[in-house]
Amino acid sequence: MEEIVTSETVKVIVFQIKDKEYVIPVSKVRGIEKIMHITRVPRSLPFVKGVINLRGVITPIIDLRARFEIEKAEYDDRTRIIIVTLDNMEAGLIVDSANDVLDIPESSIEPQPEVIGNVAMEYISGVAKVEKRLLTLLNLDQILNQNEIHDSAVKEA
Repeated sequence: MEEIVTSETVKVIVFQIKDKEYVIPVSKVRGIEKIMHITRVPRSLPFVKGVINLRGVITPIIDLRARFEIEKAEYDDRTRIIIVTLDNMEAGLIVDSANDVLDIPESSIEPQPEVIGNVAMEYISGVAKVEKRLLTLLNLDQILNQNEIHDSAVKEA
């Protein structure tokens, strides 16, 4: 039996950090890359791993585990860099794995609860329950705080 979706849906990329699933809208995603050589940038913020040259564009790379203050994990063959764009700025987000593309009914998205594990509230724009999965919607505006990241990565590059 097919479910009829009457409300608007949001197409999202699902990715994993530690044991939690997070999502960002596909409209903000430019691509998903395998982990590659990242050039360190002196004196950058701890979660800014450096920059990559992606098809001629110097792109700052942010480790979401470090940004969310989750313990480090070794990069492996499932580690991905999700290239996102926000207000004409591109950045790469290092995640443990990129799992899925889903359509989430907007009606299933709720404001963030008071506590979501240990990820700071300002990085979360809401949560959605889809079947048995709890998906955390990220607030890219906060994660990619432009003044904080762009200035840190680019001034030194």
